[in-house]
Parts: sequence; structure tokens; C-alpha cells
Amino acid sequence: MPGTSGKPGTSEALPTPWSRALRERIAPAGRLVVCAAVPWYLCLWFGTSTAPVPAALPAVLILRADLFAAPRLALERLVGVVVGVLLSVTVLHWLPVSSASFMLVLLCGTAGMYLLRHDGSPNQQVLITALMIYTTPVAGYPLARLVESAVGIAVVALLGPLLWPPDPYREAAAGLEAYRADLGARLERISGRLRTPRAPGEPYAAESFALWHRPYELSAALDRRARRLRLPTAPPDGLRDRLRLAGRTALSLQYFTRELEARDPGPEDRAVRELAPVLEATARALDTALRGDGHSAGPPAGLEAELRRATELEAAHRAAHPGSGDALLRSGLRLTQQALAGQPPAPGP
Repeated sequence: MPGTSGKPGTSEALPTPWSRALRERIAPAGRLVVCAAVPWYLCLWFGTSTAPVPAALPAVLILRADLFAAPRLALERLVGVVVGVLLSVTVLHWLPVSSASFMLVLLCGTAGMYLLRHDGSPNQQVLITALMIYTTPVAGYPLARLVESAVGIAVVALLGPLLWPPDPYREAAAGLEAYRADLGARLERISGRLRTPRAPGEPYAAESFALWHRPYELSAALDRRARRLRLPTAPPDGLRDRLRLAGRTALSLQYFTRELEARDPGPEDRAVRELAPVLEATARALDTALRGDGHSAGPPAGLEAELRRATELEAAHRAAHPGSGDALLRSGLRLTQQALAGQPPAPGP
């Protein structure tokens, strides 16, 4: 896939390696510096304190890999700060600074941290803010921390996604390329084990759910970011079609690998071991399709030839080994070939 330019939705190649470095490495650092410096100087101008560290912290803690999640993370952090401030102020109002009041703040802050968790991640700001307020019993400090945190969070939520935003198409294409490489390596290992049966007692590596789930995550992330940025519905170079193909074939290949592990084939299982050429030809055709060769300006003759070879090998294997057990295992490769050809699944084994 050609490189995309700085504006999302375009497919023009970046002019120089310096431009790529600027967007991929320098831009995130610049975004963090700006989002930390702006609230710092705003709070100095407001006069909240002489060192408004809480205003700069949201830039470090919120601007993570998914830039477009910054508004949600900012809101979660603000809620945690408010709850932590209220908790510590309430305890200090009714109880003096002592071991008992400290344990109360610690227990309540921990409980609030897990009660306000999101997607399984605790809201650590509840406990951190409560302890900071408790250990700094200075008049006006709770309000100052609340204001400084709110300013920092607002700047990150409003300004962060606007500063050198990443190209969702580029990120989705890079993720698909990584998936293609990992999938090819995994299928190559499986083919090698079929050609060279494992020694007795040597287990097959467990299949990772994360690999097979990755195409769905890439598609969901691209759709979510496209809605937020109102990008064109048709990405360049058939990217959505390739992501959809990756998702469809991931399910059938996951079934194939799981069935292969369940069968636990040994050197005597000739029918299963002879699936190696079928798997290799199918993997080559899929690799070509996921690279986007079929969407390029040239003719997709290479993909057609590879797919034809894969289907011929599968048909020959089916004729040589018509057993029902072999048919169930072979169906994972057949479904992959049918997805590549854009045909509906055929009935029967």
C-alpha cells in the first residue's frame, strides 16, 4: 500500500523519510510537549500555584497509543480526581491526621478506584488524588489541584486530537501488514510440522487468540476513527476489502489450526500430513490477496493462478482421501479458498 500523506483519506506518498520520521516519532513528542506546556502556563497565569504539576500530568498519562481515546480517558481521569478530592477532604474534615484516618482514605480510595474502573482498568486517579490531598493538608490545596487537573484534562481532550493527528488509514494498513507477516509465519510453521511429524511427546504450540482476533480489532478501530474524523467511506487501495478478507479467513484458519491440534497427527497419519501442499498454496494465495496485489493497477493474474493451484491441490486431496475426518479438517482450507474467490460456501464436505 502506498504511503499516505498527512491528511487522512489521501493516498499520496510521503515525499521524504524525514516526513515519515516527523509524523511517526517527532509528532507524538511535540503533541505531548504542547499539551503539557499549555496547561502549565495557563495555571501560572491563573495563579493556582507556582508549580502546577497536576496540570501537566494529564498529557503524560492520557496521550497514549490510541490518540482518539484521549477525550474518554480525560473524562475518566477528571471523575477520578473529583472523587479523590471529595473523599480526602471529607475524611480530613471529620477526622484528624492519624493512622486511622490514613487507613480510611486508603481503603475508600482503593474501593473507589475499582468501582470506577473502565474496561477492567482501575481508575487510579481516585486513590492517587486522595493520598496527595491527605498528605498535603494546606488550605486551598484541594481546590488548586482540582482546578489544575481540570485545566490539564481539558487541554488534552480538546487540543490533543487536533495536533498532528495520525492517519487512520496508515495505521490500519500497518496493522494489516503486521498481521499478514505473523499469519504467514504461523502457517509456515504448521506446514513444516505437517511435512516433518513431531517427535513423540513434543507438543504443538498453542494458538493465540490475539492473532485471529486482530483483523476484527483493526476493522473496528478504523470504523471508529473514520466516524470521528468523518473520513471518506472508501479507503485507498481496497484497504477495507482486505481487512474484511482477513476477518473472514481468520475464522476458517483458526478452525483449521484448532482441528489440527485436536487430531494430534503423527507420522502414520498420511492423509493429514499430505495437507501440507494444500496449506502452502492457500497461504501463498492469501498472502498475495492481503498484500493488495489484486487491487493494484496491474492484472491480478498471479493471485488467480495461485488460487487455482490451491483449489486443484485441495480437490486432489479430497479425491485421494474422502474420509469424513479428513473432510472436516480440510474444510478450513476450503472455506479460506472460497473467501479468496468471493464465492459462497459450497455444501458438503
